[in-house]
Formats: sequence, structure tokens, C-alpha cells
Amino acid sequence: MKKTGLLLVLLLAVAAFAQQSDSAAASSGDQNTPSGTMFTSASFPSERVQTPTNADLYCAGFVSKPVPNAKFVAGGLQSPNTTKFVNGDMMYLAGSGYQVGQQYTAVRELRDPNQYELFPGQHSMLKATGQPYAELARIKIVDTRSKMAIAQVEFSCDPVNPGDVVIPYAEKQTITFHPPVHFDRFAPMNGKVNGRIVMAKDFDYELGTGMKVYMNVGSSQGVKVGDYFRAVRSYSQDLKDPVDSLSFKASTTEDTQKNPPAIEPNMLTHSKGPKIHVEDFPRRGVGEIVILSTTASTSTGMIVFAVEDVHPGDRVELDPQQ
Repeated sequence: MKKTGLLLVLLLAVAAFAQQSDSAAASSGDQNTPSGTMFTSASFPSERVQTPTNADLYCAGFVSKPVPNAKFVAGGLQSPNTTKFVNGDMMYLAGSGYQVGQQYTAVRELRDPNQYELFPGQHSMLKATGQPYAELARIKIVDTRSKMAIAQVEFSCDPVNPGDVVIPYAEKQTITFHPPVHFDRFAPMNGKVNGRIVMAKDFDYELGTGMKVYMNVGSSQGVKVGDYFRAVRSYSQDLKDPVDSLSFKASTTEDTQKNPPAIEPNMLTHSKGPKIHVEDFPRRGVGEIVILSTTASTSTGMIVFAVEDVHPGDRVELDPQQ
């Protein structure tokens, strides 16, 4: 009997401690929420940030003005039977000015064979932003005695092909990470630097944690490596999506509603119910992006936290809390 009583007391003490901990956590969350909001796990989920690896930094790709293409891969040790070169392979480089010991990055000028716009105006926006490139490998010059230089692949992201361009290798800046924070899903516009995701690596559309994106803001707007950007989406943007817009057009009414609402874009219905304007919905945050590299007008970022799919076409803005 004494043992049972002691166990009951212990359980009550544990429950009381847990309740105090939850209250303290909620209080702490409330202190960090802006005026006019209440802390909830749905509107302020905790970020679990994924740290970029060395491969993330050097294999992310970029969008920029066209790079010089006078130096390029012409073939390799087993040409013409081998057309793809990876770690340890020997390659022959056309062009001049090579020196033994120099390191280069093999890059590929990209084109989308599908020619499909993921959001209205994507192709014209991408053309105005720059040319997309894939970063393929780091290579080192080992011999310059022939007409072509001989290089060896030191680190491969993807296979290198004849015709791929080589540019001088540059060390990437390491990323300093912020401590865990809460992600404000409904943060209003903050007036900071903002732009748009114009494309994703590998021409992907549904993007999650660890995936790379290319944005139309860069160092000339003050963007620097290690900055954090919030990806946001409005419901009006969903209206322009060929798939998501179908749900807006579908019936949302319940048979027991006397005066069901009319939801945009179905405003021409003769419903006597309330009119719901989609553009009045709050915009929602969908993810957090850290900047890996920049050019004057573009930046490459990695999604380090996502609460739903991030899409090309989503808007991005500098996150001041980071």
C-alpha cells in the first residue's frame, strides 16, 4: 500500500512538472510573437533547419550572364567510347592558358527540353534574369605538354560531357546558421529586399528541404551569402495555377446551407450568400531559404525548412529575424 501511494505521488509530481514546462514554453513563445498575434504551433512552427553540405555548396548551380566558353571539355582517355567523366577520370581540355596544378569547375549551359512554363511569364523572367548553369565537377590540370591540356576529375557532382565549359575554380563561403526559431506563417510584407524564385535545380517544380532554387535578386540589391529569405505564396497565385485553380472552381457548399457563399472566381453565380474574395486571404509562408552564392542580379539558395511544397514563381523576401 505504501508503495502504491509513493508511486501515485511521484506520478502527480511528474505531471505537475510537465504542466509547468508547457506553460513556460508557451509563455516564452508568446514573448517572441509580434503584436496582434497569439502563439500557436500551427502559425509558428519550429524550424528544423538542414545544414548545407560541401556537395550542396559546390553542386548547386547558378544563374548569371553567359560565362566565357573558350575553354571546354573535348574528350577523355577512353574517347570516343566513354562520353561521361566522373571522379578520377582523365579529360582533355580545349583552349589556352592552362597551367599544371590549376583547378577549374566544369559547368553546363542549360536548356529545358520540355519548354513548359511552371508559372505564367517564367520564360521571359528567366531570360531577363540570366542563363542557368549546372555545376558538374572540380577538376585539376595535370599535364600541358600537348595541344590540349589534360585534367583529372577531383570531385564530381554529375558526369561531365564533351562540350561542357570549364571556368576557374573558386572557394565557396561557408554558411553560418542561426539558432532554432519559430517560422511565422502569416507574416505581412516587411519592406525588405524581395524577389521571386524563377527556376529550380533540375527544372523541378515541387520543392522541399535540401533542394536548390534560383532567385532574381543578387548582390546589387544587398543580398549576401548566408542571408535567409522567406518563400511566400498568395491564394491569388493559386488561382493562376492550372491544378490548384480547379479546387477554387469546385463546389464548397453543404446541402444544409440556406445561402451558400460565392467564392471567386465563381462570382457570377446567383448565390444570395456572402461573397468571398480570395485576394483578401492572408499570404502564407511556405519555406525558408539560405543563400549559397550570388551574382550581381541573381542568387542561388537552398531550402532549409519547408512547411509545404515550395514552387518556382513563389515570392521571396529577406527574413529580418535571422
